[in-house]
Amino acid sequence: MPADFCIVMPSYRAESVLAATVARLPAAMEVKNGRLIIVNDASPDATGRVADELAEAHPWITVIHHQSNRGYGGAQKTGLREGLRLGCQGFAIVHADGQYAPELVLDLLASILAGEADLVQGSRMLQGGARAGGMPPARYYANRALTALENLAFGTRLAEFHSGYMLYSRRLLEALPFTALQDNFNFDAEIILLAHLAGFPCRERAIPTHYGEESSSLDPIPYGVNVLKMIGRHWLGHYDRLLRETPRSPMDINSPS
Repeated sequence: MPADFCIVMPSYRAESVLAATVARLPAAMEVKNGRLIIVNDASPDATGRVADELAEAHPWITVIHHQSNRGYGGAQKTGLREGLRLGCQGFAIVHADGQYAPELVLDLLASILAGEADLVQGSRMLQGGARAGGMPPARYYANRALTALENLAFGTRLAEFHSGYMLYSRRLLEALPFTALQDNFNFDAEIILLAHLAGFPCRERAIPTHYGEESSSLDPIPYGVNVLKMIGRHWLGHYDRLLRETPRSPMDINSPS
């Protein structure tokens, strides 16, 4: 049966946190005809087993296993394609470590499903969420500096480019060549840039965040370098060319995961 919306949960080394994060999703998920798509990105621990156990217990959960690691962006692409195949109209990215409050996902999706927005970003920088949640100072100031550069380069006015709590409409995903974007952690910023260039405004919503003892796969130095490279590619017209030249077709949307 087609789903109204889906949550895509890229999962890597999430054995100890995945079940707890899924338990924090709103109880209305199934009643509201939503799906959770867990993408096990060839995790070397027991993430895949935990995901399969969750799917056995909950019929609204789908698990996709990558045979080789495709990166954070690659896992998102797999989940988004599956959501499109299922007929979803709204899409949310929720991290498996629970850092971005899973409890808020239906509230954040509301404007997407009502047709009021095509891209919503849960922002940690609005209303002091980052500092209150314990974001390390080095990461906080790096985020602010990179966002300032991106706003200047792209002509945007976002509070941050680097929150992973992202929500999309079907209309946006069908219009943008998201499968041509990078497979790393820059996927989120790239899709924001594509949406901006294509005329889809990004709506920001304040979210709380929590920094605990969970490990992160993000290496800040290569990430920052990739942001600078993204700015360079924009100045060279790369993203404009993607919008003009990358074909969008059912074969692209439904390409094998």
